[in-house]
Amino acid sequence: MNADPWLQRWLPLVAERGSGHPVLELGCGNGEDTATLIEIGMDVIALDVCEHAIASARIRSPAARFFCRDLREPFPLASDSTGVILASLSLHYFPWQETEALLRRIHDTLRPAGLLLCRLNSTNDHHYGASGHPQIEENYYSVDGEPKRFFDQTAVERLFRLGWNALGREEKCTDKYKKPKSLWEIVLEKIPVDSSSTFA
Repeated sequence: MNADPWLQRWLPLVAERGSGHPVLELGCGNGEDTATLIEIGMDVIALDVCEHAIASARIRSPAARFFCRDLREPFPLASDSTGVILASLSLHYFPWQETEALLRRIHDTLRPAGLLLCRLNSTNDHHYGASGHPQIEENYYSVDGEPKRFFDQTAVERLFRLGWNALGREEKCTDKYKKPKSLWEIVLEKIPVDSSSTFA
């Protein structure tokens, strides 16, 4: 597995928007991004559904606070309580309506002008399941028995159409894994939602 320094260019903005409040990391895995955030002095609360991953991440970053839980469970933070939420390749496991509900909770948890930094599987990610697997729903497949969603530009725009101002949105390729992986890298700023609108 190769280094994946994608977060580096966003760290000044993370430090600015996250100052004085914990950063919430959704799907921390083995804690690579957690360690990057701790290194710049951030207070990190990190979640992952895998106990083994949490154990590895805790060894790497003992200063962070870790919780083993499904992202669909309540977050360990109140509404409007964090300036930064990080979700790198962790929002793609769920049916569309559950994904929208998760985004609403992310939005609610962020403070005004708070940041969401996320990476999503691309529909061009053919090395890691975007084709050749049983389809559950559009661009949502059972990949070796695990549900995985893949996003095209239309789906990205649909998911973030209300309540967000995009500061960056780019389809990219990472060499983090054994084969190149295609993904969307998206950085968004929370904006108010008109009460007359249907959110997500």
